[in-house]
Amino acid sequence: MGSRGFVLWIVGLLVLKLMEGSYATLSPTGINYEVVALMTIKSDLRDPHNVLENWDINSVDPCSWRMVTCTPDGYVSALGLPSQSISGTLSTGIGNLSHLQSVLLQNNAISGLIPSTIGMLENLQTLDLSSNKFTGEIPGSLGDLKNLNYLRLNNNSLSGPIPESLSEIDVLTLVDVSFNNLSSPVPKISARTFKLVGNPLICGSNSHYNCSVYPEPLAFPPDGAKDQYDPEVRLGHLKRYTFKELRAATDHFNSKNILGRGGFGIVYKGCLNDGSIVAVKRLKDYNAIGGEIQFQTEVEMISLAVHRNLLRLWGFCSTENERLLVYPYMLNGSVASRLRDHSHGRPVLDWSRRKRIALGTARGLLYLHEQCDPKIIHRDVKAANILLDEDFEAVVGDFGLAKLLDHHDSHVTTAVRGTVGHIAPEYLSTGQSSEKTDVFGFGILLLELITGQKALDFGRAANQKGVMLDWVKKLHQEGKLNLLADKDLKGNFDRLELEEMVQVALLCTQFNPSHRPKMSEILRMLEGDGLAEKWEASQNVETPRYLRSYENPPQRYSDFIEESSLVVEAMELSGPR
Repeated sequence: MGSRGFVLWIVGLLVLKLMEGSYATLSPTGINYEVVALMTIKSDLRDPHNVLENWDINSVDPCSWRMVTCTPDGYVSALGLPSQSISGTLSTGIGNLSHLQSVLLQNNAISGLIPSTIGMLENLQTLDLSSNKFTGEIPGSLGDLKNLNYLRLNNNSLSGPIPESLSEIDVLTLVDVSFNNLSSPVPKISARTFKLVGNPLICGSNSHYNCSVYPEPLAFPPDGAKDQYDPEVRLGHLKRYTFKELRAATDHFNSKNILGRGGFGIVYKGCLNDGSIVAVKRLKDYNAIGGEIQFQTEVEMISLAVHRNLLRLWGFCSTENERLLVYPYMLNGSVASRLRDHSHGRPVLDWSRRKRIALGTARGLLYLHEQCDPKIIHRDVKAANILLDEDFEAVVGDFGLAKLLDHHDSHVTTAVRGTVGHIAPEYLSTGQSSEKTDVFGFGILLLELITGQKALDFGRAANQKGVMLDWVKKLHQEGKLNLLADKDLKGNFDRLELEEMVQVALLCTQFNPSHRPKMSEILRMLEGDGLAEKWEASQNVETPRYLRSYENPPQRYSDFIEESSLVVEAMELSGPR
């Protein structure tokens, strides 16, 4: 029996146990039924880039697996594998992930039938199977998904009629079945956006169906009636709150409830009517955010980025004069706010927690850069924007907001959004951002975790800016790594791990962005794979192209800051969020 056959045999045995009738996550013998379901999915897929490499049949906890997101109590809530060149078929075992809220498999080469077992996922809100090779009919069981907001099945080879059962889902926001081979009749679906174009049997020359439906704006109420929105109205994943509701939750945006201030606005702690504690971000420059459709489109895209290490957007409020975003409250604040905290004489962030924060942040940024579709560039990665949940798990916050405010052009801006000491040299010099801009910020974050100091404050006593990186490079060249470690750790750290983390940080902060590793490479290096080779290769570097016009190119990071001609809009968001 080959290795694949053996795996399938094991999976088969476990599936039999799954069918014995227990609905608990763990069986009495310790088998995690969600692990079983995920392994059946893996076994039916072809994974050329090994993105599912760490999915392990022997694991009892899939929550640390790549592409998997879990609820706080440990159930799988999201499966995100967009744009991974995955082929094969989608297993019927997906129906056993009973807590799934989001399935994102778009832009792959998955073929075969859409499993009817998806209809068992009563919590499912987003199903995106677009741009694959699915065939056969759309399962009528999808009509059982009463919480489904987004359904994208476009750009496949689906045939037959659109199930009448879809008309029974009241909360649909978007249904896209365009560019398939679907046939009449077409049910009356109550989605705000319903796309049929590209189905010749429906949209032929004699068609009486509307094959070019576009989203309608959710209209503003007339003046004097702004607080009459139904707070239960949802936009995709998102709940739409009234301004009155959020004003009451924050005690009229009382300054005592301010959690942080920054380039995007002020964040307030709030308590909703149901007792939920939230963080309410009141965006400044709301006029720069564009029209209502533009704002809704951007917040919808932010809400679709679902990962254990990303801050989940819960809802929003939009009026003629206000734009507000609502997030879960992060009990342990930000990394920046906890680096100096102690408990019983020990640092709250010990070395073990700092390593976990580095890994969690890397996984979150990897999702934004390489697994999210479209990708999202953060543009302000730093300790103050990495939040900590009740288990001190890293949660990347404020992603997507730079694009939200700079909607006219997401790549070139007149004002650099970021924080002195964290901004990549090429961003300072040209105003152009990329994934490698975030990689630089991640490198500075690693140095903050190692030294316990904030890059923003570092060197203020000497009236200098952004010298943390220069100081670390100097000590590293002199072989004085012992001077880098946060003194609050009192020597309680692994020296080899410290040296490896410093090397990863220096690889991330190379002045030439093309020499910096991708987040997928960074994660592997932090997990202990490939660092030595990358480090050796980095020792042979050349002057970045954008520096060749300098007669004497800057040798220190602080030189870039002094020579930058762009306006720097600093952001410092700390404290519990």
